[in-house]
Amino acid sequence: MMMLAVGCVTVTALTVSGCAKHADFVELRDHLATVAKSQDQDQKRLDALQRRMESMERVKDVEAPKTRLEDFNARLQKLEARVAKLDDGATASPALKSEAAPTEPARTIKPQRAGSEGSSIVPNVPAITPTSAFNLSYNDYLNGKYDLAVSGFQRFVKDFPGTSLTPNAHYWLGESYYQQKDYARAMQAFEYVSTEFPGNEKVPAALYKLGLAAAETGDLVKSKKNLKRVIEEFPTSDEAKLAKNKLADIR
Repeated sequence: MMMLAVGCVTVTALTVSGCAKHADFVELRDHLATVAKSQDQDQKRLDALQRRMESMERVKDVEAPKTRLEDFNARLQKLEARVAKLDDGATASPALKSEAAPTEPARTIKPQRAGSEGSSIVPNVPAITPTSAFNLSYNDYLNGKYDLAVSGFQRFVKDFPGTSLTPNAHYWLGESYYQQKDYARAMQAFEYVSTEFPGNEKVPAALYKLGLAAAETGDLVKSKKNLKRVIEEFPTSDEAKLAKNKLADIR
């Protein structure tokens, strides 16, 4: 009877021991499964983050050159604006406003007198606009440098024959000759303005100065003829009043 009781206790103990070990195994297995699932989720998040970072790097690499190009274009536009401003204003003088005209397209001209002080053509300058070339020569005239003015205006009408400043250049070429007392050439220049540019605003002044130059040469018939043209064709001009006074002097 006692042996049977002991056997039952032993079997019961083994059963309990076996059940405990099995429970531990199940718990451990479930724990490992949970850890593995968590690691898998972490890995997925890490992979997603890495892909996002790589995508951002590619966008950065693409946009960086674009940003640099836009910055370069902005700087280039500022530089071009500064060059244009310098080109239009560097040689301009307040005294030139009455003779100034809209800037003409730049054309290349060769230097005429290298190293000459007050030269109308700037040496070593690859390109100059008609406005700048005209203003340089006109400045020479205003400063009494008539030789330089003549050379400058001669070069201007040769290099820029079809600009809005061309009639003015011919007129001031005549004025430069007149100041040099070269009346024959002065008359040629004034006649050219009146015949080649009949509708230009310089025609009344050209006819008046033509009359003065003719009077200086002793050709009073030609002088009176041109002075009368000023009075008859341009009666409201300032030159018409001057022509009347001159006619009264030479009669």
